[in-house]
Amino acid sequence: MTKEEIKKNGTVVAAKPRLITDNQMHYCPGCSHGVVHSIVAEVLDEMGLADNAIGVAPVGCAVFAYNYIDVDWIEAAHGRAPAVATAAKRLNPDRMVFTYQGDGDLSAIGTAETIHAANRGENIAIIFINNGIYGMTGGQMAPTTLEGMKTATCPYGRRVDLNGYPLKIGDLLAQLDGTCYVTRQSVHTTAATRKTKKAIRQAFENAMAGRGTSVVEVVSTCNSGWKMSPVKANEWMEEHMMAKYPLGDIKNTVK
Repeated sequence: MTKEEIKKNGTVVAAKPRLITDNQMHYCPGCSHGVVHSIVAEVLDEMGLADNAIGVAPVGCAVFAYNYIDVDWIEAAHGRAPAVATAAKRLNPDRMVFTYQGDGDLSAIGTAETIHAANRGENIAIIFINNGIYGMTGGQMAPTTLEGMKTATCPYGRRVDLNGYPLKIGDLLAQLDGTCYVTRQSVHTTAATRKTKKAIRQAFENAMAGRGTSVVEVVSTCNSGWKMSPVKANEWMEEHMMAKYPLGDIKNTVK
C-alpha cells in the first residue's frame, strides 16, 4: 500500500517502511519479529544507511530477515553472528554492521561468540530478541526460560536444581568493558515501540562512531511456543517476563 492510498485528510497515518520488501512474512500472528524488522528498516532508512548496512542473521526464526529488510545480509552459522559481524566490520569499517539474533542463538550456542565480541568492544550493534524459548525448532527450553515456565523439554516447568537459573545475558554483557550501550526494551505497546526505535538508533550511531559494542535486548512474545493467543501472550510477558527482565537502560556510557 502506498502513502497516497493511506492518506487521511491529507495526512499519512501509516506506511510500510521503504526498506521492507513485499515478501509475505513467515512469522506467526502476534510475533514481535515483524515489528522489530520494521523498526530496523525505518532507522536504517532515516539514517541514510540503506546502501551502507550489513546485517548478520544466524539460525532461528530470524534467519530469513534477508527476505524482509532490503539491505546486504550475511547468513551465519548457529550462534556465530557476532564473530561474522566482527570480520565484516573490521574489513569494512565504514559500514553499519549489526546482528539480529534470538535468545536460543545468542545466549546458548552463541554465548562465547557474543561475550568475546562484546568484550573486545567490536563496533557493531547486536539486536537480541528474548522470548524465553526456542521458537523455530519446537518450543524447547532456552537459557532465558523462566523458572517454572513449561516448554517442550521441561514440560513440568524449569527447575533451578536441574536446569539452573534463567540467564540475564544483557546484565552480563553490561559488565564488560567493551560494551558502551546495553538496553532492554519491548514492542508490546506503541510507547514501548517508540523507545525501542530510539534505542536501536542509538546503537547504530554508536557503531558508526566507533564507541564499542551496543546491545539492544527486546523482550518479546512467542505465542505459538507459549501456546497462547497474541493478547494473552502480551499479558503473560508483562506479568512474568518483565519481572525477570525489567525494561530500561542497563548501561549507557554515551549520554
